[in-house]
Amino acid sequence: MMKLRPGLALALVFTSFTLAAELPPIPAASIAKKKELLFSDNFEGAAPDARWHKVVPTFAVEKGVLKGTQTRDQNIPAANGKPAVTPHAAVHGLEIPTKDSVVEVKIRFEGATMISVEFDDRKYTGAHYGHICSAQVRLNGVTIIDQRDGSMRNDIYEMSKDPSKKAERAKLVAGHSVTYPAALEAGKWYTLVVETVGDSMRVTIDGKPAGFLKSSGIAHATKSKLEFGVGGKNGFYDDIKVWNAEPVKR
Repeated sequence: MMKLRPGLALALVFTSFTLAAELPPIPAASIAKKKELLFSDNFEGAAPDARWHKVVPTFAVEKGVLKGTQTRDQNIPAANGKPAVTPHAAVHGLEIPTKDSVVEVKIRFEGATMISVEFDDRKYTGAHYGHICSAQVRLNGVTIIDQRDGSMRNDIYEMSKDPSKKAERAKLVAGHSVTYPAALEAGKWYTLVVETVGDSMRVTIDGKPAGFLKSSGIAHATKSKLEFGVGGKNGFYDDIKVWNAEPVKR
């Protein structure tokens, strides 16, 4: 079973991964047909696009690229009237409502342990913080997660806090996430494409199939937020594009 570094997922350590021998085949061709372009940013402008907003520190535009650095990397107990702080990846967000979409972005690892593209719906109360689904890239693997019906579903999320519920929780999240092996290099730019249509998500890196998951929560109809995450120090994004999409007819 593939081992990933703990503590750097957007909100949760994943306890169950699919064995390589059981990985579903990745469609060789695109599952999404692009429609209108909803957003584009190459970070060359004098000021960031007004639609960007901070979610979890820290992001900055440097030399024409978006740099993310995880600064919430320690557990800090509540004290002196201040709430406790738990480790969390840096997250930058966009209010771009979609149902089916294609997200294309260039990514580069420079110490980062994880770079992600995530879809949320803050109005959805059935999952922790409205998390719906995400694609997480590490140097050694690509993980796709149905968060709505898997790891972030409210009851399952609460189980993660109770070690005695580990086995029960593992059964509930089974089939709602998958990890494919990868062999990426730090310091190199890669083009990441995340296609989300219906209940399926397909990931390619430099045009090559890298991951695929079919799971009920991915079909959530109101993916109102698009978020980009970086675990560790440092990860870079450039040339971000977001399209509305529709399923490719076979």
